[in-house]
Order: sequence, then C-alpha cells, then structure tokens
Amino acid sequence: MASPPRRPPPHRVLSATVLLVLLLHNAAAADAGAVPAAPVNPFTAKAAFIRYWNRKVPNNRPHPAFFVAKLSPLAAADTASFPCALPDIRARLPTLCAKAALLCAGPTAGADAASLAGPKGGGPFKDYSNANFSNYGTDRTGGADSFQKYSPDLNIAADSFRRYAHDSTDRADSFASYEADGNVVTGNFTSYAGGATGGSGSFAAYAAETNVPDSTFTNYDAGANGRGRSFASYSQEANHGENGFSGYGKKGNGVRETFTSYGNESNVLASSFANYGESANGATDSFTGYGVEGNVPENTFRGYGAGGNAGVDTFKKYRDDANVGDDSFASYAKGANGGAAEFQSYGNSANPGSTTFKGYGEGTNPNHHISFKEYAGDNNTFKGYAKTGVSFKEYHNTSGGSSSSNAAAATLTVSAEAAESMHHQHLKWSPEPGKFFRERELVAGNRMPMPDIRDKMPPRAFLPRDIAAKIPFEPSAVSEVFGVPLDTSMGKAVASTVAECRRAPSKGETKRCATSAEDIVDFAVEMLGDDIVVRSTASTAGSGGDIRLGAVTGVDGGRVTRSVSCHQSLFPYLVYYCHSVPKVRVYEADILSAAAAAGAGDEKINHGVAICHLDTSDWSPTHGAFVALGGKPGEVEVCHWIFEGDMTWTVAG
Repeated sequence: MASPPRRPPPHRVLSATVLLVLLLHNAAAADAGAVPAAPVNPFTAKAAFIRYWNRKVPNNRPHPAFFVAKLSPLAAADTASFPCALPDIRARLPTLCAKAALLCAGPTAGADAASLAGPKGGGPFKDYSNANFSNYGTDRTGGADSFQKYSPDLNIAADSFRRYAHDSTDRADSFASYEADGNVVTGNFTSYAGGATGGSGSFAAYAAETNVPDSTFTNYDAGANGRGRSFASYSQEANHGENGFSGYGKKGNGVRETFTSYGNESNVLASSFANYGESANGATDSFTGYGVEGNVPENTFRGYGAGGNAGVDTFKKYRDDANVGDDSFASYAKGANGGAAEFQSYGNSANPGSTTFKGYGEGTNPNHHISFKEYAGDNNTFKGYAKTGVSFKEYHNTSGGSSSSNAAAATLTVSAEAAESMHHQHLKWSPEPGKFFRERELVAGNRMPMPDIRDKMPPRAFLPRDIAAKIPFEPSAVSEVFGVPLDTSMGKAVASTVAECRRAPSKGETKRCATSAEDIVDFAVEMLGDDIVVRSTASTAGSGGDIRLGAVTGVDGGRVTRSVSCHQSLFPYLVYYCHSVPKVRVYEADILSAAAAAGAGDEKINHGVAICHLDTSDWSPTHGAFVALGGKPGEVEVCHWIFEGDMTWTVAG
C-alpha cells in the first residue's frame, strides 16, 4: 500500500503565511509617514500594485497616502475571475461597481417603477430615485400635491419626469428638490402644471449643487390659467456641465410667475433659457437672478415676454458679480402689446466677460412702456432697440472706449441707430486670482491669493491593469460596459476624455493617458528613470483665500529639470492625462495662514507643491496666464500649484 503524501508541519505553513504578510506590509509601508501602518492584505489589487511599484521604483521612497487611496480595493479572486467579453462585463457591472469603487449609475427602481404612471398620481412622494416618471397629479381638483426628493445624492443620475400636475384645477402643488447634490447628472423635466387652472405651487430646487450636470426643463406652466407660480432655484452652485430651460409660462392666462435663481454661483456652466412668458396674456412676471456670481459662465437667454399682451415684466439681475464668461440675451418683450417691462441690471460683472444684448422692446406697439436701468461692463454689445418708448438710465463702459452713460439724467432715450453704435473692443478675460503666478513670488513671507484647488471630480478608484485592458478605450465600448448613453452628461464626458487623449502633443510635450496606476508608474519611469518620487499639495487648506508662504524649497536643488504631471479626467474609473514637459522647476512650500502676517503666529495650514514652466514659447498668446501676468509666449515663466487629486513626478534628488 502506498504511503499517504506527507504534509509539512502546521507551524511551517503558518510561518510562511506570516512571512508573506510581513514582507508585503513592510514593502507597502516603507515610510510610516506616507502610508497607514495597518497591514495591506497581500491578496488584493492594492498589494499587487505596491509590489509592482517597488520593482519599478526600487529607491524605497514613501508611497504617498493620496496615491495609495486611489488604488483598487478589489480582492485577487475578483480580479482573476473578471470576464473578458464586453457583454459579460456588463452583466457583472453591479457587483464590480460595488467592489471596485467605480462611478456607476445607482440602482433603478425596477421594471414596474421605471415608468410610473396613472391619471391621478399617487403622492405625496418623499423619496424617488433614478427612474422615469410619466404622470403625477393629472386632472386632479382641489387639495394639494407635494414631491419632496427626486434622485438626491447620486453618483450618476439619469432621470426623466414627463408630466406633473397636468390639467389640474384649484390645486396647490409643490416640488422640493430634483437631482440635488449629484455627481454626474442627466435629467429632463418635460412638463410642470401644463394647462392647469387656478391654484398655486412652487418648485424649490432643480439640480442644485450638482457636479457635471446635463439637465433640461422643457415647459413650466405652459397654457396655465390664473395661476400663481414660483421657481426658486435651478442649477444653484453647479460645477461644469450644461443646462437648458425651454419654456416658462408660455401662453399662460393671468399667471403670476416668479423665477428667483438660475445658474447662480455656478462654476464653468453652460446654460440656456429659451422662452419666458411667451405669448402670455395679462401675466405678471419677474426673474430675479440669472448667472449671478458665476465663474466663467456661458449663458444664453432667448426670449423674455415675447408676444405678451398687457403683461408686466421685470428682470432684476443678469450675471451680476460674475467672473468673466460669455453671455448673450436675444430678445426682451419683443412684439408685446401694452403693459410694461423693466430690466434692472445686465452685465455688472466682477470681472468683465463678453456680453451681447440683441433686441429690447422691438415691435410696433406704441403702448408698451420699457425701461432699462443698468447695462454695464467691458466688451458689451447692445443691438436692436425699440425706436420709441424706451427709458435707459445707465450704460457703462469701463474699458476707456466710447461711453453712453449719463448718470445725471433721469432717463436716457436711445434710438435704434444710437444703440447700434454701442460696440466695444474685445477684451481678454481674467482668470481666478492666484491661478498663475511668477517664480519670484515663491519666497518665504510672501502673501498671495490661492485659487480654489479642491478636487471637484466624483470619487473613483483605479481599475487593476488586467481589467482596464479588457475595456477598449473607445466611447462606444465604455458606453456598452457601463450602460452610459453617449448623449448623457457622463457619455459626453467619456467622449471628451478620449478625444483629449488622442490629441497630438504640443511642442516638447510627451503625453499618455493612463488607465491604471501601473500605467502612471511606467510612464514616469520611462520619462525620468527609476529613482523618482511623486508629489501633490497636501490638502485644500487655504484654497480660495489669501495665504502666506513659509519655507520654500526647490526640488532637486532648484535645478531646471523635466517633470511628469498627471491630471484627472472624468471617466467611470480613474483615468489620468499625464504629460512630460522639459525646462521646469518644482517647488515645495509651507503654506501659512494669512493672519500670520498680522502677527497671529506662523500657523502652518498646508504644504503645497508648485511647478514653474520656464519655456512658454509654444503657448497660445490668449492663454489665461498671460492675461493674469502680462507678457507674451516665451517672455515670462508661468507657475501654478498642483491641485488636489493631481500629481507631479520628479527625480528623487
């Protein structure tokens, strides 16, 4: 009889396992200040990458916490069992998203709830997420409807709401919040209170504080009769993205409409508003704020009170205190009959942008009384005035060109011919203070503004290289795998990222898009060698305010060098645009509270990393750096901070 196979003593198996764990832990935490002291599970994608990093960069330098936090949390078994075919990957997506910390659409409400309908509705509704709604509150009489939260706090929201309170009578309805605090939001609201009679209602917030929205609102109170309506906030404090509003109070009869805030305090938002109070009868309309305090907005407003009868229209603020941007207003009270219109402030920006206003009170009706209180700023164009019946109080041009302001006069009547002459030279925009600066400012004790360096991208992790390689870097393939239609906000972002990665490099630039953490390390080693380190600004403290610099140190002794900088792109998983540019100097600086300059003590609040580009000869003459600093390409160096979420690699010296 054959002897059974011999097994090693139990204590030997245990020793080997413990040794493996200890070796991985020591490799992952070679510098206790960079990575948390807790052991790294050796059977994870994170541990596999750390072993890879140590082989490629064998200098025993720290693994910074900001980088390690982005690594995939997948276990080795999940990585190894991942399917290869795109349809199979799509089938496994819910599990993958949960385990791999990816940016995926939230769970849907199911087949029956995906298109909720019913002639009478079924509220009140408190919470509703990520599906489509056909009808709510149709043909209801008396009483009240309320909808409190629709798709809040989602990473990816893709919703539609077709009709709310359609053809209702004497009913009070309200909608508190639609798609608030989302990351990548695609929403469409088709009809709110269309054809309703009497009653009242409000819409409090639509797509508030969203990141990368792509939202549309088609009709609000179209054909309503005797309604009192209010819309409080649309895209308040949104970041990037696009929004549109097609119709508000169109063909209404005796409606009282107020719109308080559209796109206010937003960041780099493209918004459009197509029709407000078009062909309404006896309407009383007011619009309080559009694009107020926006940062680099791109706003388009086409049609306010066009064809109205006996209406009273008021528009209070358009892009007041905005920072640069590009705006246009196409028509105000065109062809209206009787009534009155007033526009209180247009283009009174904190930093001038490009603004045009075409068509104010145009038409043949002599009974319409129109006043415009203030149109201000640089690079403004005002065309198409009513020839009579217009009261214009102030037109400011601070660029030093011709001015049509007359502060002393009670009114200033401007003919169409005179308005045509109000064209001013094109002026460059001013970027956010502190976004660019000169190398000479990087000295201890210097007080300077710091831009908003916060990472506004949604949280995601890298995919392990083996998995990322199975997904073609094509918009159609990513759309298939992640179920992201290309006409949504996320789909457009994916296509934009791929297009930027395919762009030809600039002069002297070597570029690569990294779809995994391993790709980043490989590119950095290829450009700089294997004795390298990666740096980023420690936190966002001081961001958006004044700071004072403490100790400033030049990396590699302050010598001119080459670096590799990597910037996040919007994708379902982490993708970085990495590029290597020659002739730079990299600095590290202690960042102190600005109050220290007033004797409050040297309170260190952050540790920043800045890069100075010494060769700007191939930059565009219209680059924001030259607007902020003066000079031309090749004449001045340009420095900037490394923002949160981004990084720069340099030699380790």
